Amino acid sequence: MTIKEFKEEIIADKELKILDVRMPEEFVGNLDKIPNAMNIPVQQLSFRVDELDPFKGNKIAVICRSGVRSRAAVAILKENGFNAINVDGGMLAYAEK
Repeated sequence: MTIKEFKEEIIADKELKILDVRMPEEFVGNLDKIPNAMNIPVQQLSFRVDELDPFKGNKIAVICRSGVRSRAAVAILKENGFNAINVDGGMLAYAEK
């Protein structure tokens, strides 16, 4: 999804879960942080995917710095039965809009 679609989805879908797959130091770093986003680094996602089980019925928007790691995370989530979608451009695009 584009940044524009993502921002519209945040407003329209109150059940939307946002998963930020950056490293913890990036999550609190100089780029914006999305309110209520959950942080699980993509490197840990396969081992921690069960933490998202309560949101299996929700759409999960996955974001990282630029969109590369979030694409990999979406593949992991889909393999585990989640309705996940990548946020194109990541936090770099989010911060500039």
